[in-house]
Amino acid sequence: MQSFFETHKYLLKHLGVPVKRELMDRIDWNHRLIGIKGARGVGKTTFLLDIAKRRFGFDKSCLYVNLNNLYFTERSIISFADEFQKKGGKILILDQVYKYPEWSKELKYCYDHFTDLKIVFSGSAVMRLRKSDLKDCVKVYNLEGFSFREYLNMEAGTDFQPISLDDIINNHVEICEDVISKVKPLAYFSNYLEHGYYPFFLEKRNYLENVVKNINLILEIDISYLEQIELKYLPKLRKLLYSIAKVAPFQPNVSRLSQEIETSRATVMNYLNYLKNGRLINLLFEDGEVAKKPAMVYLHNSNLLSSVMHGDVDQIKLNRTFFLNQVGVENSIDLGKKGDFLVNKQFDFTIIEEGQVKDKTYDGWYSHDMLEVGSANEVPLWLFGFLY
Repeated sequence: MQSFFETHKYLLKHLGVPVKRELMDRIDWNHRLIGIKGARGVGKTTFLLDIAKRRFGFDKSCLYVNLNNLYFTERSIISFADEFQKKGGKILILDQVYKYPEWSKELKYCYDHFTDLKIVFSGSAVMRLRKSDLKDCVKVYNLEGFSFREYLNMEAGTDFQPISLDDIINNHVEICEDVISKVKPLAYFSNYLEHGYYPFFLEKRNYLENVVKNINLILEIDISYLEQIELKYLPKLRKLLYSIAKVAPFQPNVSRLSQEIETSRATVMNYLNYLKNGRLINLLFEDGEVAKKPAMVYLHNSNLLSSVMHGDVDQIKLNRTFFLNQVGVENSIDLGKKGDFLVNKQFDFTIIEEGQVKDKTYDGWYSHDMLEVGSANEVPLWLFGFLY
């Protein structure tokens, strides 16, 4: 176990985190078993290490362990956790737990028998924790990619805090005036749409290539492994994603898609759900009726759209993808009654282009990307990136 402590100390000592993630302040530490889910590439490992460093420093009562370590091909989580807590351990942080066989059963055993030990673990967005052995004892949180607010704080050195949707609806003019008195958000917005969602932009590597590599890992490992899809069907899944990217957002014709990838309609519907669970696409439904065919299909975030299409994307598509991605984290979104999106069954939003003539009979909300400060029912698009 000493070698794990040494690795833990080394990782914390060399950890560089330019911004504290918003999720960290929402974790309820009264729970003894905490799961952090998220899409591949959003920074779950860095987030776990940042938790260890900010909350516990180099105190040996906390230990970070990556279950990818070959050591755990022979050593069980149960016996490791037992030894750790007997030596004074209080917080055990387990990364990539889903790659360990019977992980949910062993974590449940630890929860039931090691009552002085808290366990924090990370896993893929595809994991079904609500259907596992842990459904009654785990508190689950989702780590998203960087919001525009978090990206802006990093790039501009600001310290803006999250804003609720109600505050945006009721006070967007005052909020925008306060923000632009400190920074020009539109100077950063287009960069965020292209390369701000994933932490890769902090690395000195080609961002778009990194995103494409990440997409393939999600398809090959997260989805194929966890959904138990045979690898021979992987080309169909990849082809479906590319077919979606070329036209997204769009109203899906399941029959046409099934012909394109040469599989059944039922399989296409399953694949759409797999891609959604892997945070590669978003599905919009009419009136929230998820049992029906989705009304619209979007890529999950604007960076995916830019990467798959090599930057050749209509601005309005990027803008609508951004809105759904950012607003959908904390709010329900259905297909709009008159506009593009119906948020929380209450607010109808239409994403327009600069200079577009507005419908005088429309009683919803408008938003576009080149608006710095709005007025009345017109809200700057960038402000919706401040929701988390």
